Amino acid sequence: MDDSRENYFSNTSGTNKGNGDLEPIPLDRLAFDIDGVVADIMTTFLDLARERYGRGHLRYEHITTFFLEECLDLEPWIIETLIRELIDRPHELAVEPFPHAVPVLTRLALETPLVFITARDRAAPIRTWLQRSLEQVDPEAIRVFATGDPDTKIHYLQDHGIRYFVEDRLETCHHLAAHGITPILFAQPWNRREHPFVEVRDWPELAELLFE
Repeated sequence: MDDSRENYFSNTSGTNKGNGDLEPIPLDRLAFDIDGVVADIMTTFLDLARERYGRGHLRYEHITTFFLEECLDLEPWIIETLIRELIDRPHELAVEPFPHAVPVLTRLALETPLVFITARDRAAPIRTWLQRSLEQVDPEAIRVFATGDPDTKIHYLQDHGIRYFVEDRLETCHHLAAHGITPILFAQPWNRREHPFVEVRDWPELAELLFE
């Protein structure tokens, strides 16, 4: 059974797709979240849960909220263990970029340094993962800031003059919009609620916003 994100969105309607238009985006005023936008950590999370704990029934579409204990049939200690591993050593696990993320980001890096702002509490492991994934990008052009809290992303964005942010957490999008940052929602099963933001389903759609 194909439980990938791509299969999920190929079988669901895009009720929030494209609801809103953006002016041309200054590429040097753009930044990205990592998990759920660039790094497909939830697929790895589910794979580990199946392999280590025999939870073969879990599917990508079951992840309907950021609070995994509310939507997945997993003990809290399993969730905590796997999330900690994904934070501490993503570069040692089978975490893949979402399809087409690498060529889009590689193209963008030819024009401006890449800025990533994550709610992770450690920047070094995910920076290593990004540098390995984006092997054609100069490591000096990959800038990663770890905030430790999604609500503090706004301060980093403001400090670095960022006006547009690609994010998968809907609550964060509302918070950023309230402070003058334009969010671009990267569609995921856990953000399928009505919203006023521009939304992209995949990296080719995001590329259209950035380069067309």
